[in-house]
Amino acid sequence: MALFVFNSASKMVSSPFVILHCILICVTLHCNNLAEAQMNPRPNIVLILTDDLDVSIGGMIPLVKTKKLIGDAGITFTNTFVASPLCCPSRASILTGKYPHNHHVVNNTLEGNCSSTAWQKTQEPETFPAFLQKHGIYQTFFAGKYLNEYGNKKSGGVEHVPPGWDHWFALERNSKYYNYTLSVNGRAQRHGQNYSEDYLTDVLANISIDFLENKSNRRPFFMMVSTPAPHSPWTAAPQYENNFPNIKAPRDPNFNVHGKDKHWLIRQAKTPMTNSSVEFLDNAYRKRWRTLLSVDDLVEKVVRKLEVRGELSKTYLIFTSDNGYHTGQFSLPMDKRQLYEFDIRVPLLVRGPNIKPNQTSPLLIANVDLGPTILDIAGYSVNETQMDGMSFLPIMVNPTGKGNSSTWRSDVLVEYEGEGSNISDPACPLLGPGVSECFPDCVCEDSYNNTYACVRTVAQAANLQYCEFDDNEVFVEVYNLTADPFQLSNIAKSIDQEVLEKMNHRLMMLQSCSGQSCRTPGVYDSQFRFDPRLMFKPEKQGESLPHDTLPS
Repeated sequence: MALFVFNSASKMVSSPFVILHCILICVTLHCNNLAEAQMNPRPNIVLILTDDLDVSIGGMIPLVKTKKLIGDAGITFTNTFVASPLCCPSRASILTGKYPHNHHVVNNTLEGNCSSTAWQKTQEPETFPAFLQKHGIYQTFFAGKYLNEYGNKKSGGVEHVPPGWDHWFALERNSKYYNYTLSVNGRAQRHGQNYSEDYLTDVLANISIDFLENKSNRRPFFMMVSTPAPHSPWTAAPQYENNFPNIKAPRDPNFNVHGKDKHWLIRQAKTPMTNSSVEFLDNAYRKRWRTLLSVDDLVEKVVRKLEVRGELSKTYLIFTSDNGYHTGQFSLPMDKRQLYEFDIRVPLLVRGPNIKPNQTSPLLIANVDLGPTILDIAGYSVNETQMDGMSFLPIMVNPTGKGNSSTWRSDVLVEYEGEGSNISDPACPLLGPGVSECFPDCVCEDSYNNTYACVRTVAQAANLQYCEFDDNEVFVEVYNLTADPFQLSNIAKSIDQEVLEKMNHRLMMLQSCSGQSCRTPGVYDSQFRFDPRLMFKPEKQGESLPHDTLPS
């Protein structure tokens, strides 16, 4: 049967028989998917992603209900790190399961590939939601902040709905709490500043509950809720505006001290900070906590709705953040972007089928693992994708068996590409060009040569961080987190030279890895093989590694 016929003007038109044939094909495929979903019931999955939520400086303390309903009811991972400590690159890593050098999102700008047309053409079709949608078993739902430049008219505006989402309620651009626009399945929906109708965290909670009430009960679902909190402008709901009146940023050993042996950007911070800077960051810290109380309410509403519907026992709930945050550490007033624990370490709590309550795991997790894990939960293998991460589902359901500390990975990669301005900041003319995010008191949080890559190692024999900067110095920072958890002393000049060489070798291997080669043994893995020749001839992206570097 011919699929199309042509009219006299040589335009392709559909035959009624063809239309009927296509409808029958679609109905057959849909029925097959429904039949498979019913014959092989798969668990539901909920991913709750916060914005700038740290774990190192007390960010989880206000989230009492979240810890009880997810963490205490399942497993808490204490060593979870992001592939890049900035919103858009990190979110791209969550969606694609890839390190930044493979998804090519380097910062929060359109020029940095954040929700650009290039991203939409090359990476969005390879995200894990696109994979789920393509296979037709799961119904998919998104609500909240997507990528910082999503909705930019230069890349399709809010009319663009990324592949992978059946139900789409995405925030235009960056986090806000009032006066924002949502893309509702590709149509703009504008919100004002009426709390009961517009406060974004609550709006996301209500949209999520509506989805749970009205979705199909014949298919499992994947739901991703991405809150604005606790990102600036730190606008609390009215009922929480006066909470935590006496809370201050924690005065840990690295608070308001000079990073004398660190990269120049850290050394330029003014120490001690001015009283006005300390007051500013303490106020921001309180406001961040206040916004999190609405996130806690959202988590409770979702869990209770699943419970009422009888779906909680067959649903995995994952709670995490896109990056950490700092308030005064090494005299940096506030931001993220840096290589230290407070910016790269994030919370990760999971509950779900076959996960026993009150578990804690110290095993090393990266946010590139979220996509592979969600696909594994849904019944698919990471080997069917080009993802760099690995599934931690075996750890959750059998923490003492497969995937335990003797077989699990021992290191992950952290990458960041610094941003600067071509002109001097008018408020800080003495600084000159090349820096950015200079506030308050002209303390800069970023610069063009704040570009680095790190190997973060967590193994039985080592808790180590090795970082190299792409600058004129090729500056190196190394920290023994066992002896120095607050990273006060850079031991790059005193550590054993052989360890430095091995870590440099490992860093180059990870920076050029892709897919399976990103999951090879680390320096503190018994299967690691050190070939000094590779230190001077790094592998090209996508090439296979020598056989003896691959795990058996």
